[in-house]
Amino acid sequence: MEKIIKIEGMSCGHCKATVEKALASLPEVDTVTVSLEEKSAKVNVLNTTTDEILKNAVEEKGYQVISIS
Repeated sequence: MEKIIKIEGMSCGHCKATVEKALASLPEVDTVTVSLEEKSAKVNVLNTTTDEILKNAVEEKGYQVISIS
């Protein structure tokens, strides 16, 4: 299942890499693509993944999740 996470606070390549690493480290996540321009992350996840798990992974790194769809 694909989810789009809108994220505030990313401003550079390091930010992008930090968010990618945080999401990719979750066992429920298959692939991650982060876009600075779109301020979002596209993730392919297992059906058992909750939005809360994704949100926590991003917010623990200091970024704000605006929405998950």
